[in-house]
Amino acid sequence: MAMRRSFPTVLSDRLPETRDFYVALLGFEVAFDSDWYVALTRLDGDEAHELAIWAVGHELVPPPYRADPAGVILTFLVDDVDAVHAEARRARIPVVAPPRDLFHGRRQMLVTDPNGMLVEVSSPSTPSPAFAAELLRRGRAPETTG
Repeated sequence: MAMRRSFPTVLSDRLPETRDFYVALLGFEVAFDSDWYVALTRLDGDEAHELAIWAVGHELVPPPYRADPAGVILTFLVDDVDAVHAEARRARIPVVAPPRDLFHGRRQMLVTDPNGMLVEVSSPSTPSPAFAAELLRRGRAPETTG
């Protein structure tokens, strides 16, 4: 079996607001927009990124799953989380946690999208010495901003 592509799909009862959130925060572009489905894309050199949004109440969504998201974090790794944070503040997007360096080598911020989904935006940073040593013990080189 060959996998052709994969992408996350967000369930929403606020399609326009959700679309605009990901366009403003992360620079996605609208590839398709209807009253029940939105397809977003972003090209970065040779890398293509996709995100879909489905109307949570649409007949294609089984009734038990027509609810707000829970237990999911949507993660985006970017070059400069601080620039994304500045854009989030400018756009008045609710920031759960401003950028901070984490022990495992990420500088992370957390926001929520219009559906209440937790969204992590992070950039590589220098891991703590203890975590870097653990990675090396496991045969992996730590990723750093160098």
